[in-house]
Amino acid sequence: MESMLLNASQLLKESIGSTRAYKVSETVDIMEEGDGSPVEGDVKLTRTNRGILVQGKLRTVVKVTCSRCLCLYDCPLSFDIEEEFFPVIDVFSGIPVEMPEEPGYFTIDEHHILDLTEAIRQGAIVNIHMKPLCREECAGLCAQCGRDLNQGTCDCPQPGVDKRWSKLAELKKVSKRKKG
Repeated sequence: MESMLLNASQLLKESIGSTRAYKVSETVDIMEEGDGSPVEGDVKLTRTNRGILVQGKLRTVVKVTCSRCLCLYDCPLSFDIEEEFFPVIDVFSGIPVEMPEEPGYFTIDEHHILDLTEAIRQGAIVNIHMKPLCREECAGLCAQCGRDLNQGTCDCPQPGVDKRWSKLAELKKVSKRKKG
């Protein structure tokens, strides 16, 4: 597939249930920062009574910031998309088509071009972890000096136990003695 743009005119002329399959291998600016991420996978287009249903299994790698150490890292994503696209113009008559009432729908433009870019971008974004980690054992940053603890320890004094938790610490000690 040379682009995320597909000419859907022939599929729109076919009967409900007709399908087309495409391989996706393109760059999409998922994070909208000017640099694209390669997206690969397969999509299937199915003619519906209102438009075209796009279903796909895709893979990409996006640059995200680790929530612990604040370093950028490459985050691999595998995700599915399933979106219905609605034509703005009837393929036979050329008359504008009434759009659905639900918000956030995708359209097939007046030239019968279906653009997968935004559906893929949104599908990838919702699959990025809310608190991404560069690795599970990431040590994060020192709360006092800000040093990246993945690169070694700092000389900051370790904070003591908050006195409000002292009773729980005592219970923990008693519990350990009873078990041992």
